[in-house]
Amino acid sequence: MTLAGRAAIITGASLGLGAEIAAQFAAAGAAMMLCARNAADLETQRKRLTAAYPHARIFTHRADISDAGQVDALFDATKGALGKLDVVVNNAGVYGPMGSIDVIDWDDWVQAIAINLMGTVYCSRKAVEAFKPNRYGKIINLSGGGATNPLPGISAYAASKAAVVRFTETLALEVKEFGIDVNAVAPGALATRLTDQLVAAGPDRVGAALHERMIKLQKEGGTPLNVGAALCVYLASGESDGLTGRLIAAQWDPWPFAGAIKSKIDASDIYTLRRIAPTESWDKT
Repeated sequence: MTLAGRAAIITGASLGLGAEIAAQFAAAGAAMMLCARNAADLETQRKRLTAAYPHARIFTHRADISDAGQVDALFDATKGALGKLDVVVNNAGVYGPMGSIDVIDWDDWVQAIAINLMGTVYCSRKAVEAFKPNRYGKIINLSGGGATNPLPGISAYAASKAAVVRFTETLALEVKEFGIDVNAVAPGALATRLTDQLVAAGPDRVGAALHERMIKLQKEGGTPLNVGAALCVYLASGESDGLTGRLIAAQWDPWPFAGAIKSKIDASDIYTLRRIAPTESWDKT
């Protein structure tokens, strides 16, 4: 019960990875406010979790995180239902329009940025407001392949996820003195409804290489959802205290980190987005 006594908001919690994160948080003893845009899916998830964990305190609130007013209402509802807040998991996200930047619908592109980036930033802003008086808190932002690789055909997703990681690194430094840890999670290549959307879009819109990878992912299953969810539990727990400003790959990085390793990480650029410059000898050849 590593999250016993902790209260969390999880966005995008009705389906896919968000639902798995909520399940593992419930198993770890957290009280939760689950958020998504579909109220019916949220209620189905709440019933599923309360049946499995009858003593868990689980509430739901329908909200679109791209709307600041709805996010304000989400945090107000959480305070009323749970009485406090210790953890915010910013999981809600979309791929956005698929295709070349010159032909996709511009409003759809902007809306994807509003959800993936602006929604994450505003939820984090509200989290910091809640955490600062207690000088403690955990913000966990879901990133992914879009943060570290160019993804032709889904540029809104790629741009927003890279921005989320740099925002994570920046916010971590802003709030470090208040005992607030801010990290990003790369959950691995997941076979979810978003994968199905890329396959359905076809190679003409998302490119042959990405389309092929998604078909293979559909067939092989990808990284299990519980891997990324387990990393979120770790980052929400006291065991990860002091680990901040990092992009952690759930499938590949050697977490959980011992105390001495966390200190080394903190003093380095490891698990961050950085520009790689050529060596002097390479530059002159």
